[in-house]
Amino acid sequence: MTQQTTSSLDNRKKNYLGSSLLFFSIFFTATIEGIILFSFFWAPFNIRYKLGRFWCVLMLWCMKLFVDLKYEVEGLENVDPSQPAIIFSNHQSAWETLALRVILPPQSAVMKRELLYLPLWGWSLLLLKSIIIDKRNARAALKNLVQIGTQYLKEGLYILIFPEGTRAGAREVKSFNIGGAMLAQKSGYPVIPVVHNAGDFWPRYSFLKYAGTIKVKIGKPIQTTGRKASDINAEAEAWIREEMRKFD
Repeated sequence: MTQQTTSSLDNRKKNYLGSSLLFFSIFFTATIEGIILFSFFWAPFNIRYKLGRFWCVLMLWCMKLFVDLKYEVEGLENVDPSQPAIIFSNHQSAWETLALRVILPPQSAVMKRELLYLPLWGWSLLLLKSIIIDKRNARAALKNLVQIGTQYLKEGLYILIFPEGTRAGAREVKSFNIGGAMLAQKSGYPVIPVVHNAGDFWPRYSFLKYAGTIKVKIGKPIQTTGRKASDINAEAEAWIREEMRKFD
């Protein structure tokens, strides 16, 4: 009994130390990254994107170093970098907002307006062709998503959307909002569903992060031409819910 209690205390101290180091590394380097991106505001988008992606790679390395948090990906063969698509991913933590920039081709991420309140890093998101939406005005947000999203798809970028709209608990999938499916219906580009279990190791709103391997699964493209937005949404949501249940 004493041995188990001591081990538990040691692991808790290790989690606090590792999580603290990760927290510091994220916010310290994000400030530097923001300054660098603003310094390259004049550069072509592909250069700015590579700078942003490098920071994400660095943060994944810090997660492995400080918390022993790794990841593995299944289904990369379903992603064709030459064929832009709309990514529907479940949302459980900040991990996927960083990791999917590394795992998937160059992309524009749909983000809430409140992120622009973050000094430097939040502002620099505009330099990475993020699609900023104001949830307080749903009609304007939807129009903005469809218009700008279609433009970026035509430019060859993937569009990353978290259709739940907010972070869910571990192994939980919230109902999908219609915005991403409307973009798919109007643009005709395919939807690629992505599911992960990051919430098991990086719980929402939790300071502590835990060691382990996050599993990411990428599904086959869902064709959207001639289909209703509600049908597209239902198919993607059903796939993500089913695959979530299969995680160990």
